[in-house]
Amino acid sequence: MFEKITVVGAGNVGATAAQRIAEKHLARTVIMVDVAEGVPQGKALDQWQSGPVEGFDARVLGANDYSLSAGSELFVVTAGIARKPGMSRDDLVRTNAGIVKSVGAEIKRAAPNAIVIVVSNPLDAMCYVMREATGFPRERVIGMAGVLDTARYRMFLSEALGVSVEDIQAMVLGGHGDTMVPLISYTTVSGIPVTQLLDQSTLASIVTRARNGGAEIVAHLKTGSAYYAPSAAAVQMVEAIVLDKKRILPCSAWLQGEFDLSDVYCGVPCLLGRKGLERIIPITLTAEEHAALHASAEAVRSIQAIV
Repeated sequence: MFEKITVVGAGNVGATAAQRIAEKHLARTVIMVDVAEGVPQGKALDQWQSGPVEGFDARVLGANDYSLSAGSELFVVTAGIARKPGMSRDDLVRTNAGIVKSVGAEIKRAAPNAIVIVVSNPLDAMCYVMREATGFPRERVIGMAGVLDTARYRMFLSEALGVSVEDIQAMVLGGHGDTMVPLISYTTVSGIPVTQLLDQSTLASIVTRARNGGAEIVAHLKTGSAYYAPSAAAVQMVEAIVLDKKRILPCSAWLQGEFDLSDVYCGVPCLLGRKGLERIIPITLTAEEHAALHASAEAVRSIQAIV
């Protein structure tokens, strides 16, 4: 386990991630930082008091600054605002970019050797902002998107097939949003190509639902957005790093020639271990998947250009 992990943002995603980190025994101390006075302190105290029930000894602490975060080995950044009525996408990008930039400056000061997992939206562009703000190498600034998108894709496939989600192997690449790229050519069910089990029409509808997975939840909630699955996805990445599991997970990474893409954050297969992003795994894509990945990267690049 790590000595200290900090979660930035004590909203639904951040607080749930902090609880999962404590319950999985991934750090001796879990810090939640949020600008809302009393909120991280109150939630942290509540979570800490669940330790005797859930069986964890981690100390969970809340703060409104980064003094307690000094020396944290890993940060999970969930800070940012949701898009409000009348707010343009550009306004949202600029607002959250300012928040993430300030968070990055604090991380650089408090823990210059830390690994950063970005969850803030728009995800890929915020990874770019974080990397610029910290000056950290790409190995230590990665984004959570593909793990979540893949989980949704696998769950919908499980429902359609009537089989356990554990038997479905799949991967979703590209930017986090409408242009994400579920790799049907790499989707199998206990090694059986999914194309042998589902027709093209059904697969297409599942891909569409996966792309709109977050929006579907927002439509039900009316206010607020998903947080159980996003926090679980972020903590799966945390676990892979803390326990040096060498897992291959789809994450947003700064590309420098991989998949014929450069100077852009985009979801690709990443090997995660104790050093963070230890390797980007090259895989062969179909012509259609390759084109879709490049289109997705260009969509991310257009948002990066705003910041």
